[in-house]
Amino acid sequence: MGTKVLIVDDAAFMRMMLRDILAKNGFEVVGEADNGKTAVQMYNELKPDVVTMDITMPEMDGIAAVKEIKAADPAAKVVMVSAMGQQAMVIEAIRSGAADFIVKPFQPDRVLEALGKALS
Repeated sequence: MGTKVLIVDDAAFMRMMLRDILAKNGFEVVGEADNGKTAVQMYNELKPDVVTMDITMPEMDGIAAVKEIKAADPAAKVVMVSAMGQQAMVIEAIRSGAADFIVKPFQPDRVLEALGKALS
C-alpha cells in the first residue's frame, strides 16, 4: 500500500496531472475534491496521509479548508498548490498549518519533494 493522497483542485486537468505524477511514484490517490468544502468532508471520511490543496476554489478556498482540516486533525499533512503570484496566500496557508507548497505549473520532482517533506 502506498501513501494515501487526497487531491484537491477545482480544475480537473490539474487533478489529472497530479494523479499521474503520484501514481507513477507509488502514491495511492484515495480521493479527489473540486472545492474546499468537499475536501474537508473527504478528509474526515478517507483519512489520507497527505493532501494536495489548491488555494483558489469555489465554495471554500484552500486556506479555509486547511484551517478546518487542521482544527479537526492537528496532525494533518497538507501541501498547498498555488498559481504564480499568490505568495501572500501561500504565507497565510503555511501559518494556517500547511507543510509546504507547490507552484503551478508544477514539476514532478518538486511535487515529490514537497510531499516527502510533509510526510517526514
